[in-house]
Amino acid sequence: MSAAPHLAIVGATGAVGVEMLECLDQRGFSFSNLTLLASARSAGKKVAFQGEEYTIKELTHESFKNIDIALFSAGGGISLEYAPSAAAAGAVVIDNSSAFRMDAEVPLVVPEINPEAAKNRPKGIIANPNCTTIITLMGLYPLHQAFGLKSIIASTYQAVSGSGAQGIIELDQQTKALSNGGEVQQNVYPRQIAYNVIPHVDSFTENGYTKEELKMLNEGRKILDLPDLNVTCTCVRVPVHRSHSVSLTAQFEKPVSVEAARAVYTDAYQGVQLVDDPQQGIYPVPLDTTNQDDCRVGRIRQDAVVDNALALWIVGDQVRKGAALNAVQIAEIL
Repeated sequence: MSAAPHLAIVGATGAVGVEMLECLDQRGFSFSNLTLLASARSAGKKVAFQGEEYTIKELTHESFKNIDIALFSAGGGISLEYAPSAAAAGAVVIDNSSAFRMDAEVPLVVPEINPEAAKNRPKGIIANPNCTTIITLMGLYPLHQAFGLKSIIASTYQAVSGSGAQGIIELDQQTKALSNGGEVQQNVYPRQIAYNVIPHVDSFTENGYTKEELKMLNEGRKILDLPDLNVTCTCVRVPVHRSHSVSLTAQFEKPVSVEAARAVYTDAYQGVQLVDDPQQGIYPVPLDTTNQDDCRVGRIRQDAVVDNALALWIVGDQVRKGAALNAVQIAEIL
């Protein structure tokens, strides 16, 4: 692949597509050409980027001639239909959907954790993990390297932007309606999200877990190459615009102390910051991570129930590191 590839973004008008452009710009990613692809509805729209004006083109199976890297962020159905065409045309696909994550022939990559996996891509496709999985593993990976991760018990607090722009609109409209004594309308969520939390992210499976909750188990095992990793998770939607939070108990193979854990984070580990002085009111919150590249870790405590375990709190911007930035970092590897 050339040093300055021809880049395509599929889903360029969506929230993650727009964020991908911001990440490319801020990180100084070099490209020889840029093709922006979306649905027929968006075709013809103009996008200003780095002093140039680009016209959105309609996505077709013939869109990928001479494309080197195709960043997909348009949903699983679009990826299943068009990613193979892009790969067949010679592009390396970096897919942000869940379509290929558990395919044995598709690497699932977090660049700070398993960048070498991106080299083995027999289908020409690399998968971006689920946003909550990325944020959780970004916080846990330094501890895993030091102490050997054994199990995860997690509860997530997931922002409404995880549902796309309509999730934000619904929260804002419901909040305004309630403030003015009006009627609450529900379209995106099964229950009122304003002034509420909903323990329901994605659809439920036969075992009572949602698909979102099982992603942390299955994707975590694949990314860390830990087939015996035990994970139980409850995913909750909360009335926050952006940035997901995760409360978890992490159990390790080796004994671990709070002091030893904090020392791990004080080393230069790219992509995660220790923010942990609760006596001074210092701990990660969503507003502090929004539009930020790094995930943040705090509230580190010795778990009071599980042996060789820590309780901790991890927060990260799920649109940025949980999606767009991670994809751009994979492109940088290429």
